[in-house]
Amino acid sequence: MKILIINGPNLNFLGIREKAVYGNKDYNYLLSLINDKAKKCGLDVTVWQSNHEGAIIDRLQEAYSDGTDAVIINPGAYTHYSYAIHDALKSLENIYKVEVHISDIDARESFRSVSVTAPACDEQIKGHGLEGYLEAMDLAMAYLND
Repeated sequence: MKILIINGPNLNFLGIREKAVYGNKDYNYLLSLINDKAKKCGLDVTVWQSNHEGAIIDRLQEAYSDGTDAVIINPGAYTHYSYAIHDALKSLENIYKVEVHISDIDARESFRSVSVTAPACDEQIKGHGLEGYLEAMDLAMAYLND
């Protein structure tokens, strides 16, 4: 089972940026959580991060033909306005997709409660901290094992 995890802008600044919202754990800690779960479950997981919208779209398009079974994406701020990322996600009709947000986007500034990318995904997890990524991996495994 091949899972691609895409992190958008500023996710590489975990543990640095807005600790009251995102916590004190850094990006390497998130990577270790994901890698530990992948090993435990026998998953082929690639974690990829970019601060650039076009690069995210390019990577999503690569997933169309590289054998990816599921995409877990935290689009960061692009969540709220990137119809281009929405369209790239929508193109992956045969790939299971989960949108993840560390914080509860509905409980923050009003502009954050709108996700233009979520409708192109099968599920959305928000406000579960870094554990949301692990929950998304569980959802992907359950869906793909059905």
